[in-house]
Amino acid sequence: MAVARGSHSGAQFLDPAVLARISNLELLARTVVDGFLTGLHRSPYLGFSLEFAEHRQYMPGDDIRRIDWKLFGRSDRHYIKLFEADTNANFSVLLDVSASMSYGSHEVSKLDYARYLAACLTFFSNRQRDRVGLVTFDHDIVEYVPPSMKHLDTILHLLDRASAGRAGSLREPLIKITELLGRKGIVVIISDLYERPEEVLNSISLLRARGHDVIVFHILDPAELSFPFEDSSSFEDLETREQIPVIPNRLRDDYKRLVAEHVESVQRRLTENRIDYVLLDTSKPLDLALFQYLLARERWTRKR
Repeated sequence: MAVARGSHSGAQFLDPAVLARISNLELLARTVVDGFLTGLHRSPYLGFSLEFAEHRQYMPGDDIRRIDWKLFGRSDRHYIKLFEADTNANFSVLLDVSASMSYGSHEVSKLDYARYLAACLTFFSNRQRDRVGLVTFDHDIVEYVPPSMKHLDTILHLLDRASAGRAGSLREPLIKITELLGRKGIVVIISDLYERPEEVLNSISLLRARGHDVIVFHILDPAELSFPFEDSSSFEDLETREQIPVIPNRLRDDYKRLVAEHVESVQRRLTENRIDYVLLDTSKPLDLALFQYLLARERWTRKR
């Protein structure tokens, strides 16, 4: 089975094209998460482990009575015991299922990749005893599952049958979602962000203003980043169905510049507003996304 080596944790991770052949979404999520956590055990990042929900690294000012001395004996590092009330979070995935997410230049579409990522993050969070929830949206809310420790199976079922079809937007569905998600928690947004950078920020900042920790995974197909096309043809806008005649060689440099400017602008605006941003290419393994989420989850735990 083909694998790719994770750049951060030192573990091995399944290639998205291989994941596409696993029909059971729970098995897929379990395989990726188990491999990721096993890799963390063998990596320099010793603060992260299968016991992540029960421990965190000692910080100055912590009560030394909560240090786990047995774990210190095994690792030669100080960790604080956390109880369930310290670690449980509301964790919600907001998944874009608008028409543009159906695009894929290879075996895995943006929506496929986003479904895999959503399933892995939800499975991982459920293992940490977080209350997990899901919202799928296009120009409106399509499906809503409120955060609960009992909703993993429901979420995996909805992800398994999620499809892209209608035009999308961020503003209207995120206004509604902000009202639905009452209790502060961790919110993961998975989208191709096909809107102007200022609109992306204005929409997502609604959640940040309510006190949620927000992580944005920007999903793009490699062809959307490199524009490798050679033959002149008509390109179709998946949202509007408009046909646009294009001569790739004449537009490639300008196209790549505009995409780079868009990505840079979105990243800058979000990070300036304390919103985590990760760009993901659908040909890449999922280790970067899981590692970035783990860092954000650790920060959230420390703040409590």
